[in-house]
Amino acid sequence: MGHNISNKRPIIKYINEELIHFEDEIVTEFPITIHVNGVEFATMVCTPTHIDELIIGFLASEGVILFKDEITNLNINVSRGFAYVTLNKKIPTNQQHFSKRFIGSCCGKSRQFYFQNDVRTAKTSMVKTTIQPEQCINLMNMMQENSHVFKNTGGVHNAALCNASEIIVDRTDIGRHNALDKLYGYSMINKIPVRDKIIVFSGRISSEVLLKASKIGVGIVLSKSAPTDLAIQLADDLNITTVGFIRGKSFNVYTHPERITNQPDSIHERGKST
Repeated sequence: MGHNISNKRPIIKYINEELIHFEDEIVTEFPITIHVNGVEFATMVCTPTHIDELIIGFLASEGVILFKDEITNLNINVSRGFAYVTLNKKIPTNQQHFSKRFIGSCCGKSRQFYFQNDVRTAKTSMVKTTIQPEQCINLMNMMQENSHVFKNTGGVHNAALCNASEIIVDRTDIGRHNALDKLYGYSMINKIPVRDKIIVFSGRISSEVLLKASKIGVGIVLSKSAPTDLAIQLADDLNITTVGFIRGKSFNVYTHPERITNQPDSIHERGKST
């Protein structure tokens, strides 16, 4: 009934000046079509894990729902690649242009952010959460160590919702925006407040990723890679701290550096995420 996260495939590997037969683990690319209130809404290409979180987070980030309770029924047919969502309301009229939209797993041009709902659902962060430099490095290391799929395939993005000292939940997907949607869906399902949390991410901080973090509602985004110039402009406008190139014992702070401090954050000293 289900789908594997990855599959073994015979390949030819060139190593030490020789061509040898080798069995490699290849990440699965899985399409799922979402119907909302009986209408085909979008087809997503994803890694087939935590699909309920993905769908809920996606609908929230697109402004279709504000709360998980607005979904009265969610039926996922993994074997056929369909999901059926019933809302206790009509689809907002400004979401009609998303109908039958194909959303690829690739980055950059796969998602447009010049849509009205992006302007409406992106949130300017007002939180005063802070994090110490060493904690930034520790969170990145913990997330990367947890990702067995990435270690085995190298073909996925990792994302984690954290407080300054620990990972609350981490998710993996071939689509970087999908990994973030899964975090969003998890927080909505489990009613986890996210405004004072931190997103740790393995990939480049594109404008798409930055907007997704803004829609989730966090004020700090940590990445192993670089931000784009548009992402930096958006982060500056939306009051989001962006940290990139977290590698070894160093990183770069691109926007709102006041949240990166050597002083402990009293919010996080009080304990767990919630």
